[in-house]
Amino acid sequence: MGAIQDSAELAVRNLLKRLEHERSGEDISAVDYMDDGTPNQLKVTINPTDGSAIFDFTGTGPELMTGNWNAPIAICNSAVIFALRCMVNSDIPLNHGCIKPVQIIIPDGSLLRPSAEAAVCAGNVLTSQRIVDVIFKSFKVCAASQGCMNNLTFGNDGENGFGYYETIAGGSGAGPSWAGTGGVHTNMTNTRITDPESLERRYPVALRRFSLRRGSGGAGMYPGGDGVIRDIELRLPMSVSILSERRSFAPYGMAGGEDGQRGKNTWITKAGRCINVGGKGSIRVQPGDRFVIETPGGGGYGPPGELVWSERDESIVMPTFIPVANGSVAANRTLAEQV
Repeated sequence: MGAIQDSAELAVRNLLKRLEHERSGEDISAVDYMDDGTPNQLKVTINPTDGSAIFDFTGTGPELMTGNWNAPIAICNSAVIFALRCMVNSDIPLNHGCIKPVQIIIPDGSLLRPSAEAAVCAGNVLTSQRIVDVIFKSFKVCAASQGCMNNLTFGNDGENGFGYYETIAGGSGAGPSWAGTGGVHTNMTNTRITDPESLERRYPVALRRFSLRRGSGGAGMYPGGDGVIRDIELRLPMSVSILSERRSFAPYGMAGGEDGQRGKNTWITKAGRCINVGGKGSIRVQPGDRFVIETPGGGGYGPPGELVWSERDESIVMPTFIPVANGSVAANRTLAEQV
């Protein structure tokens, strides 16, 4: 076990030495913003001699009082390990050795190191995604992915109460040699979505549409992946809640690539009234109402027009060192084409 951790540590040290050499003293830093404007800020300092590094998140905004997307320090640690493992272009097992060369500095009372009284539910499913975005942005690895897990819940209470929770895919960011993938979970989500048949059989809903959101990926030499559209009709009075990001700040493009489209959450009443629910909210719906989630696309990489794609192909995936999860509409293009 010690040898396995030593191997991972050596791989990360060699990675950091190479990145420092490639940057030639260039500042490795970035800032990205949550939809409420809270900054995630990172500055990386690498020791080229031994391949150690300091990941300093000083400048990240304070913890939130009215929201639950504060992230415990363990979330930030996990995001750093994940990002480093993605950037190591070799097959090493994920373990604690990946983070041994790294010192992480996080200000007390910040979004990424909140007090014990702070609500932290969505730190795991939203803020974690945005930490990975800012790490990749600082190293200029690839454009932003959807930066969100699009957490949807619905249900009611009472004698026959029920509850349902799902996370919804989006677009991944493009990079120096690959196009983004449409309709996938990105980063460390470890989730798959419920099959349409199972959803409709077990819950009082109808899945009106589940398809790729064509054109939502950012244009570029390598285009970003498309988000998805998930349109659900509710058949009983119930509560519906959405917890999502990238509804205000678009997933950024890189190296001249265009931004991916922001996500959108819309409540459509049976009478035809359309209401923008925003990125985070809860509503009370009636039978015949619909809830439509349009998830963000990934950012593009490189100036558009320099490389012409005859057809956007969602089967083009990122290299193995930038993994994406399964359980997406991209994995079943027949379904996407049917709807």
